[in-house]
Amino acid sequence: MLGAALPAPARPSQGWKPPRTVTIVVPFAAGSGTDAITRILAQQLEPEWGQPVVVENRAGANGSLAASQVARAAPDGLTLMMTTNTPHAANPALMKRLDYDPVGGFTPIARAGNYTFWLVVGEASPVRSLRELLDRARARPGEVTYASGNSTGIVAGATIARMGGVEMTHVPYRSTPPAMTDVIAGRVSCMVVDVSASLGHVREGRLRALGVTSRERSALVPDVPSLHEAGLPGFNVVAWAGLVGPARMPPEVVASINAVFRRLWERPETVQRLAGIGFEAKTSTPEEFAEFIRGEIAHWGSMVRAAGIEPE
Repeated sequence: MLGAALPAPARPSQGWKPPRTVTIVVPFAAGSGTDAITRILAQQLEPEWGQPVVVENRAGANGSLAASQVARAAPDGLTLMMTTNTPHAANPALMKRLDYDPVGGFTPIARAGNYTFWLVVGEASPVRSLRELLDRARARPGEVTYASGNSTGIVAGATIARMGGVEMTHVPYRSTPPAMTDVIAGRVSCMVVDVSASLGHVREGRLRALGVTSRERSALVPDVPSLHEAGLPGFNVVAWAGLVGPARMPPEVVASINAVFRRLWERPETVQRLAGIGFEAKTSTPEEFAEFIRGEIAHWGSMVRAAGIEPE
């Protein structure tokens, strides 16, 4: 008598993989820090998925153009966004009207980490310290200008002026690279910019760093003082990035993308590569990232109000 058929041996699940090209939308221009970290991720995802991973730069409206585009995309895992504290935490306080819901319009996938930001001036500037910058602004109210290419630059610049008791004029840009160009050329006095986008300019002497925006010195650039220790006690502005997709993505797709992202992002060689451009890698579960975003919306709203910034 033939024995009963045995069940086929269980095979390990390979998880979801995209059937075709995946697009990761970046809310800032090529050359920005967010662009740099997203291209590192795309390079690693392609061999994992066996599909092209395209980085699409959609700069403008403080990241709102990119966020609106992704919120309207199909929730199939083929359109993702490397978001930051600009579209997903600060914009609700900085803008009177948003074309997207930073909570309900997206599916959080994973936190990516923190940027290191610092205050810089051009090489031709006579300013060599935070104190000298504040003294100059105090002597010439409104003549000292600060550029911004994202919400961190906006909020940190206004907070420096408020805490320093000086008047500085804000010069906004669509993204970081053109803002840096004008600081280097001396057309704008200073800016708060991420190390990821500006480290090369500092190393080559085109920009001079006056202080990092985190309360403590950064392990990534330990020789640069914090603005807190340089003369603004309590100053602490930390920017972050993370991966999101449109709302209502299937849970199995979210879980699969989170798993592959965390495995790639936590590799020592990836952590080291990111650190080399001034980015501190961190990861999370989708649920942890969702809770983090809600908390950051409240936190950045408080900072915007404290800095006296009126929504536009």
